[in-house]
Amino acid sequence: MSAVDKAFHGLRHMIASGRLGAGERIPPEAELCEELGVSRGSLREAVRMLAALGVIEPRHGSGTYVSQLRPEDVIGSLSLTLELLPLQGLLDVYEIRRVLESHVAAQAAARCTPETAAALFSLIEAMEATEDPTEASDLDHRFHAEIARTAGNPALSSLLAVFRARSRKYQIFTLPEGPAVRRRSDEDHRLMATAIANHDPGAAAGAAQAHVAQTERWLRALMPEVEDGA
Repeated sequence: MSAVDKAFHGLRHMIASGRLGAGERIPPEAELCEELGVSRGSLREAVRMLAALGVIEPRHGSGTYVSQLRPEDVIGSLSLTLELLPLQGLLDVYEIRRVLESHVAAQAAARCTPETAAALFSLIEAMEATEDPTEASDLDHRFHAEIARTAGNPALSSLLAVFRARSRKYQIFTLPEGPAVRRRSDEDHRLMATAIANHDPGAAAGAAQAHVAQTERWLRALMPEVEDGA
């Protein structure tokens, strides 16, 4: 185990064990270096790694603190690794997305307000009206994010946002098949929004699962490349 790994796992253990709680300032460098048996350089690299994961927060002029350890923040850091997956790797985790999108759609149907329904149909109308594939992709993301937000679990919302962010790198709306794909996608969105607005969890879950499964089939059939600049 390298010195950086030793420092990383040492700090991680302090946090996981509760010795360092959410929001607490971590001990001074000299104290940590002595306890962990590492140099300042190794400790600082470990702190940078944990900061990238949303676990530690360096605050200029104040010190370094354990973050609030909100699940949605820590889960969001999965994007650091999930965005490295090639398309086949992404497709391998699509079963997880099908399950979760189905669940949040059902939850959203149970909790839907008139304002939520109006927001969903407004996004659909904007998707149907635009001819810009990039704008359509952004509206698609906002539509699914609104459903996840309505479901009421920020951790689930964060995880699904990570999945969607990687999926959006493989843009299918810009392909020759794009217009037909978009029309079918918009139809799926209307089915989902209607079920949610009607407070029908079963129908919402089924529509969401079918929609994600269809997206997976498109990706498998079309095998798009990562968009330039993505």
